[in-house]
Amino acid sequence: MKKVKNYNWALVLPIYAFTILFVLIPLIYIVVLSLLRKDILWGVTNEFTLQNYRKMFDPVYLRTFADSLGLAFGTTVITVLMGYPFGYFMAKLAPKRRAFVMLLVVVPFWTNALVRIYGWMIILRAKGVLNHLLMSLGLIDTPLKILYTYGAVLLGMVYSLLPFMILPVYTSVEKMDWSLVEAARDLGANAVQAFLTVTLKLTLPGVLSGFVLVFVPSIGLFFISDLLGGGKIMLVGNLIKNQLMQARDWPFGAALSVVMMIMTFAIIFLYRKLTHSSDLEEFF
Repeated sequence: MKKVKNYNWALVLPIYAFTILFVLIPLIYIVVLSLLRKDILWGVTNEFTLQNYRKMFDPVYLRTFADSLGLAFGTTVITVLMGYPFGYFMAKLAPKRRAFVMLLVVVPFWTNALVRIYGWMIILRAKGVLNHLLMSLGLIDTPLKILYTYGAVLLGMVYSLLPFMILPVYTSVEKMDWSLVEAARDLGANAVQAFLTVTLKLTLPGVLSGFVLVFVPSIGLFFISDLLGGGKIMLVGNLIKNQLMQARDWPFGAALSVVMMIMTFAIIFLYRKLTHSSDLEEFF
């Protein structure tokens, strides 16, 4: 019995070591760094301060947070409107067709995200494919300014994160007990009533999982904003990158990162309260 326990510890120990070295210690480092003061020339001082957190209440930085949350909310709403019907009907397809559609959803993950965003830049630029097509059809006379706009960034976000909404919805619909829908119809509910009272409630955990998987990343995907927004759309992720790489204000960048982590934990905590689930089981 003692040998079995020692063997179990030998299996678990690498996981604990990995978590401590690559998760816990970096988190502690970021938190401590966020409480230090930036040196005048380079690096940080040993003086502890809350100034980095107070600095976020500057209207410029509050506007950045508001813009990030607004873009994340808009991205999430669009992905729900597009992803829910897609995932719902994909789950009801025949097995062979379902596998083919699933392949189409997953294939983009096999290509680097930067390459795909550069592809959208080629499509959306003034002399790109989209403007050329619209002018060929006679719908416009001069090229539209699509690239380097808020709409282009929103399009890139939706395109990149849509599969993270489709897959949880698909999983929740596939696991659903359809006999409950049939029972609702037998009791007099029409198709719409049965969907709202049974199907939607049973698939709500999948929608909420997709909400977390879309909303949280869309706050910090700075490379999409840089490429499709031309640096005009400032998100929290862009702000953190600029503070670390350009301004060299590591304590303020660390403080922003801590706030981002707190926001992420808050969203996950809210998800767990609403779904009574310990993880994003509808997706994984």
